[in-house]
Amino acid sequence: MSKPIVALVGRPNVGKSTLFNRLVGQRLAIVDDVPGTTRDRIYAECTWNGRVFGLVDTGGIDPTHGGKAVLSVGSADFIEEIKLQATTAIEEADAILFLVDGESGVTPPDREVAETLRRYQTRREDGTLQPPILLVVNKCETAGRRAAAVEFYELGLGEPYAISALHGTDVGDLLDSLVSGLRPSETQEDDSIKIAIAGKPNSGKSSLLNRLVGKERAIVSAVAGTTRDAVDTVIDVAGMPVTLIDTAGIRRRGKIERGVEQFSVLRSFMAIERSDVVLLLIDAAAGISAQDAHIAGFIVEASKSCVILVNKWDAVEKDQHTKENYTQQIRADLKFIDYAPLLFISAMTGAGVDQVLPLALRVQEERLVRLSTSKINRILVEASDRQAPPARAGRQLKLFYGTQVRSDPPTFMIYMNDPTLMHFSYRRFLENRLREEYGFLGTPIRIVAKGRREK
Repeated sequence: MSKPIVALVGRPNVGKSTLFNRLVGQRLAIVDDVPGTTRDRIYAECTWNGRVFGLVDTGGIDPTHGGKAVLSVGSADFIEEIKLQATTAIEEADAILFLVDGESGVTPPDREVAETLRRYQTRREDGTLQPPILLVVNKCETAGRRAAAVEFYELGLGEPYAISALHGTDVGDLLDSLVSGLRPSETQEDDSIKIAIAGKPNSGKSSLLNRLVGKERAIVSAVAGTTRDAVDTVIDVAGMPVTLIDTAGIRRRGKIERGVEQFSVLRSFMAIERSDVVLLLIDAAAGISAQDAHIAGFIVEASKSCVILVNKWDAVEKDQHTKENYTQQIRADLKFIDYAPLLFISAMTGAGVDQVLPLALRVQEERLVRLSTSKINRILVEASDRQAPPARAGRQLKLFYGTQVRSDPPTFMIYMNDPTLMHFSYRRFLENRLREEYGFLGTPIRIVAKGRREK
């Protein structure tokens, strides 16, 4: 199911992260923190009044200029950076929350970003503007600041919503307006296997797509995806329909600005959300970057299966230890997704590309595996014998029984005496035991701890 995406846009220090944490914390994001990731949270899945949407803090993607933070409010570089951020957000998101600071009032950067947002909006036949932009005046803790928020009408974005992200004041009214204008979540009706090609700019996504499609496979159709200007490619692989969801090749109005590419991770979010399996491309010549970790972390949070492709392998000088050293480095940097298989390829020369789709289809098969309750309980008994469940304050965790409640991804409900005794390390131990027995190659496993009284 494809969820609508909401982007937070605004200059630094207006409270984007505070509002992000407020929305996630108040309605409890469905995803949990992933231990082992050294990255700021920039995406979460949120719920309000039964509506689910993805929330992206664009300020957390890469607010740097040439590796150096751009924080000067009056500098031209700062304004251009935020305008590029706003441009990408409005082209890729389903709704925009444009945050301004009620304490400092209207600033020149606010005016420039507002002009950019208005310019890129489009008007539908019914008269509504797309995507909807909600002007949010933050830091309105007092009645005086709430009254003064009317000055933001001059930005030409309609009624300003005066809130306090820090205290939660009037955030509910803002969310009511937001979800009322969101498109409904889209349920995918076709039965094709959806494979997204994701990775940072210049990692070789376009070259890989061309290789995969250019092999002797018939192109069934080219259909519009939910990402603006993106095209899904449906191909036939051994009689099975496969939809390739491309995040590459989305080029905006001529020359590509560096800043727009910095925020291209938003496009990857939307493609991953629609996929079953993600092909994560790593540039072998550049190594693992923070943006690679961002994208890999989102794959985990979205519970999507993954194959890691180390591309441009032909451009690396090698000896007998090179591949082993690369593997160790990638596993160390992306240890939170260590279940994903690694494949070394060259999209340019075609080396290894013939293994990509067969491996992705195998991962998809593992994603749909369903284990019987008897097998699961045998694994739990053997796991308890091998490593005793943890204890705390004189109380020991007792596992009663488990069952698989769903596949896609595999989700296991384990009944126990006290879920609070289930330490993360033991949860990971049980996950590893399931993988030892039944693989689940490239696929995340969910373990839900459920309390039950002892008989």
